[in-house]
Amino acid sequence: MSYAISLNGRSALVTGASSGLGRAFAGMLARAGAAVALAARRRDSLDEVRQEIERAGGRAIVVTMDVTNAGSVVEAVRTAANGLGKLDILVNNAGVTLTKPLLEIAEAEWDRQVDTNLKGAFLVAQAGAKLMRDQDTGGAIVNIASILGLRVAGQVAAYLTSKAGIVHLTKGMALELARHRIRVNALCPGYIETDLNREFFASDTGRALIKRIPQRRLGQASELEGPLLLMCSEAGSYMTGAVLAVDGGHLVSSL
Repeated sequence: MSYAISLNGRSALVTGASSGLGRAFAGMLARAGAAVALAARRRDSLDEVRQEIERAGGRAIVVTMDVTNAGSVVEAVRTAANGLGKLDILVNNAGVTLTKPLLEIAEAEWDRQVDTNLKGAFLVAQAGAKLMRDQDTGGAIVNIASILGLRVAGQVAAYLTSKAGIVHLTKGMALELARHRIRVNALCPGYIETDLNREFFASDTGRALIKRIPQRRLGQASELEGPLLLMCSEAGSYMTGAVLAVDGGHLVSSL
């Protein structure tokens, strides 16, 4: 049996969809045929993404969500499902970064990283999974982790801890949700060029980091499309609990 990577007739929710990779993921799902609910804290930026998808012939709606607030999450997931008619796919992308020496990280800064990246991923996935279970139609959840959830780097201790937590959360969720026909996988991007990091990677420090990637270049957001659609579509129907790195070989580079 073979499957085409198509999401026609599917409905998806993407968190952190107002910019960066979240915005790119939403566009990827829409191009593959899914109706997409765009979630983030700021509605103005989401409206821009919605209009972009609609101009390309897709369908999108906007929901505001604070992933650190359980009430906000439950309400936004419910609103998304009602607006789309159902929820088949969840891309758990919302996150924040912090670059700071370990000995200088304040408690509030640590809490913001863990609350947004890890607790937020849990709250959204739990709310989405409950809805998928109640629909009794199964579904696919993709948690966006990072290669920094699998190896370490300096001055990002809080961030990499939160992403390592997402990796293990993904496996625990996959184990418990398989009986409900809900697949849960983690996508671990390497260094992907975005508007937010382009200036850094043009610096001497950034160029030195790129030289440590075996392919000697940054990834492009478009290069995450195939792995994302595999996890979201029937092409990945026997795939759950997987942790997939897309990093130009960075994780296998020599120490």
